Amino acid sequence: MLKRFFLPTILLLLSLVFWFSPHFKDIAAGVAILLFGMITLENGFKSLTEGPLKRLLSKATNKFYKSFSLGMVSTAILQSSSLISVITISFISTGLLSLTQGVGIIFGANLGTTATAWLVAILGLKMKISALAMPMLVFGIILVFQKQKSLKGIGNVLAGLGFLFLGIHFMKEGFDLYKEGFNLADYAMTGAWGVIVFASIGLLATIVLQSSSATMAVILTALAAGQITYFNSLALAIGANVGTTVTAIIGAMASNAAGKRLAGAHLIFNVVTAIIALALVNQLAWIVDWLAALFNFNPSNYTLKLAIFHTIFNLLGVVVMFPFVGKLVKFLENRVKEEVYEVENPIYLTEAALAYPQSAIAALVKETKHLFENVFEILAHGLGLHRVEVLKKDFDASSLKPISKFDIDKSYYKRVKNIYGKIIEFAARAQEQSSDAEYIQTIYNIKEANRYFVDAVKDVKDLQTNLLKYTTTDNPVMRNEYNIFRFKISKIIRQVFKAQKLKLPPDKSINEINELVAVHIETRRKKLTKQLLRRRKDDVLFNGKIDHLIREKSINTAMASSLMNDSALTAAITKHLIKATELLYLDPDILLTEVDVKNGTKNTNDE
Repeated sequence: MLKRFFLPTILLLLSLVFWFSPHFKDIAAGVAILLFGMITLENGFKSLTEGPLKRLLSKATNKFYKSFSLGMVSTAILQSSSLISVITISFISTGLLSLTQGVGIIFGANLGTTATAWLVAILGLKMKISALAMPMLVFGIILVFQKQKSLKGIGNVLAGLGFLFLGIHFMKEGFDLYKEGFNLADYAMTGAWGVIVFASIGLLATIVLQSSSATMAVILTALAAGQITYFNSLALAIGANVGTTVTAIIGAMASNAAGKRLAGAHLIFNVVTAIIALALVNQLAWIVDWLAALFNFNPSNYTLKLAIFHTIFNLLGVVVMFPFVGKLVKFLENRVKEEVYEVENPIYLTEAALAYPQSAIAALVKETKHLFENVFEILAHGLGLHRVEVLKKDFDASSLKPISKFDIDKSYYKRVKNIYGKIIEFAARAQEQSSDAEYIQTIYNIKEANRYFVDAVKDVKDLQTNLLKYTTTDNPVMRNEYNIFRFKISKIIRQVFKAQKLKLPPDKSINEINELVAVHIETRRKKLTKQLLRRRKDDVLFNGKIDHLIREKSINTAMASSLMNDSALTAAITKHLIKATELLYLDPDILLTEVDVKNGTKNTNDE
């Protein structure tokens, strides 16, 4: 109910403010144009750096300083700590990053977001930026309409910067006009109460604008126009820093436990940093004055001093929190428990994972593994085998025992059908997120692989009737032939299992990882190709075995008919499993999405 009336209420209040205060329209328009510029700038950088950024984030190592540097630099470039937070949450929720890596990126992002303050303080308020904005907009819009993706990205970056500078220009004009009739500086507050009130205003402003960078731009513009005092602007900046965690918290609501932990780390870091900054605001202000004097900055250049303050208190937060990263991670892991999932429900298909193509693919691959675990159990039990038997290297057809009845239908509806349906639904939504042909093809391959797994289950169900009949028959020839069918299928199941279990040493470079993955793929491809070639040779009709058995009167015509049909069914089951493996685990892009480089060794030689 509250949600329904929130937007109309905001629009009504804005209309009333515009009616009673015409000059406020310039400020509001400036904020709107600034926000639009940031969105456009963000979209431009995303299209230009999407692949490299995702690869960098996904390859962030467990070295904290590397994760920290990555978060700082990427945020400074993209001008959005919120974007980096949401990307990181989506990557953590699908297991592409550890919590420690995510915390490092978030710490870096908080320092990187101070770049906006420097940009506005140095460029935005020290020159007639509207003159710079106009050509940027013209060139940017021309490039946006080009077909080439890179040109579109450059166009969005130029247009975004143009709108950003134009927004600052309108805000400056608005605050200057506003000052003639109404001066906000008259309502300045000093002391502890003033710090608390203005920090709260900064917090609320960032929650409304959904961007601490935008809030800082507004604060700096108002400060330059003399609409707020320097002391109050410090408190506003501290509050804005806390407000930026709201975006991360909203993003984590649709995530799993890992994403929620990172949002918790983000909140704790920003709140602790804010408390320290509020408690030491006078001391930090003195340090800013000292640095300004050291570098010969104008003492009355308050916008530049605010940018320095913004950087110092974020850096202080990193310095204070760094020694406690390990304890923070353990605290969050203990407080935010992993959800207990039923085997019949999807685990990785979260809304957060849908945010970006790479995290969506990672979620689909992980969920496909989850589906295969359930398919594995059904196939094994349907063949009258245990998991341990299937995975044994020295597994022999002659050692097989007769099978007992297993309800494949019941197990399929309980353990597979729901997950399979959710995978198809998630994949369809993921395909809508991007127009990239390669990405769409990868999603299609994952869907097709899942269909092959499901088809294998259905075919084993059809095979089971005769397995029950002939593994308990008195005819040793039929018993042996059906045990061979079981052996062939179980061998392929083991190949699928091995294909998805690639592990690599943790100290390898990207090139070395690519080489090891290529070796793994080639090894598995040879084994699967060998199995495919043997399918036709193993067919009892093609290899003449059926004729031989009939001539020797080892089987009757009814048995011969069953053997021919079930030999073809066995070939179909093995084909489904091989095709699924080729689509999923002989594709380097998919394999690298899922590769575990944390702990483990290369495993390519198992049969």
